[in-house]
Amino acid sequence: MAIAKEKEEEGEKLFLPGRKNPVILPPHSPALLYLMRIRDESHRFGITFHRRLRNAHTLHSVLDEIPGIGPARKKLLLETFGSYRRLCQATPDELAALPGIGPVLAAILHSRLQDNRNTE
Repeated sequence: MAIAKEKEEEGEKLFLPGRKNPVILPPHSPALLYLMRIRDESHRFGITFHRRLRNAHTLHSVLDEIPGIGPARKKLLLETFGSYRRLCQATPDELAALPGIGPVLAAILHSRLQDNRNTE
């Protein structure tokens, strides 16, 4: 079963399986209003789900995959270098000079950023 939104003055159309022509219910019929609410709620649910997926994908970064880099260090790195591109150009010594990032983490970070940069 499917319900099509109203176009101009045609009214809402209810399509049933095995039936060629749609059923047109009276505009203020309780059954039609109920079906419209179900349709609208399912659209709202689908749109909300899609937005969550899109936002999660958009906000994801290579930095999220590096052990030892949490939200605070990620913020520090991006604020210090100004952009992801400039962060990728940083040397291990520049990375290690930041508070909370020692030489070991700087080497791991630099390696991962270079690997990611080469695969783009």
